[in-house]
Amino acid sequence: MVHKPFVRRKLQLIAEDLGRLLPFRDLSVDELLRDPIRQAAVERLLERIVTRAIDVNEHLIAELATGQEEKITRLTYRDTFLKLADLGVYPREFAESIARSAGLRNLLVHEYNTIDYTQVYNSIRSCLEDYERYIHYVESFLATLPEAE
Repeated sequence: MVHKPFVRRKLQLIAEDLGRLLPFRDLSVDELLRDPIRQAAVERLLERIVTRAIDVNEHLIAELATGQEEKITRLTYRDTFLKLADLGVYPREFAESIARSAGLRNLLVHEYNTIDYTQVYNSIRSCLEDYERYIHYVESFLATLPEAE
């Protein structure tokens, strides 16, 4: 059974971090590039937002599984966003859009290559838009589920 308090707490933390990210939206790319403290703050906020959403995704997937799903050894983080579309949490088009944030999260966490701060900068606005919608979709989906007895 979906543990709604867990999901709602994660959504609240995402919303709080979106609020913290909001002031960075109005920076220019040059302002971000010149300030390593701002860069670190933006990186960490983006990472936390995406990671918390992945936590929600994995919980919903695990709890909504029927046992009839195709056996997959492990979903990628990107796949967890896509799977929520399959479960009716949100539309496929939105899933395709927000799933890209998993790649950014992996880049930030693992520093696979030199971080492209222009890409990070461009991610600020899309993160703010996508994750506001994510919160709305997940909350709306939770409202359709029965309450725990």
